[in-house]
Amino acid sequence: MQWVAVLMGSESDWPVMEHCVSVLKVLELDYEVRILSAHRTPDATVNYVEEAQERGCAVFICGAGMAAHLAGAVAAHSLCPVIGVPLESGGMGGVDALLATVQMPGGIPVATVAIGKAGAKNAAYLAAQIIAVSNSKLRKKLELERTQNMQKVYDQNDALQARI
Repeated sequence: MQWVAVLMGSESDWPVMEHCVSVLKVLELDYEVRILSAHRTPDATVNYVEEAQERGCAVFICGAGMAAHLAGAVAAHSLCPVIGVPLESGGMGGVDALLATVQMPGGIPVATVAIGKAGAKNAAYLAAQIIAVSNSKLRKKLELERTQNMQKVYDQNDALQARI
């Protein structure tokens, strides 16, 4: 069974990262959520990453702000895909976290999504798409969700046209 690990640097990251978990729930993907820090709990972070891989973790999603080293630290210890979610936590509106997450050295990739809530949601969708490469049931769920989102836009346009 493949599952997703959702990691964040501190409890204050949860209001954004809970949007990631919400998407994983809708898609019925198994997941775990942990607070681990690349700087304050480096040994525990490495131990969790190694142990999670042994238990079948398919993708790591890491939310972090400021220096945002969590995704890179996880990627350094895993061959599983790692998705970084830059979080707004300093005076730069999350741009500092975005740059820290995206600037990885060659050979240690971290897929990086948008800053904040949209990024947290997209990280879950990206993790699902990665797993769906070898899971046709999940692929069908993703296809259905895309169709429903498309229909929602058409319905909104129809409603707007009826009002104007």
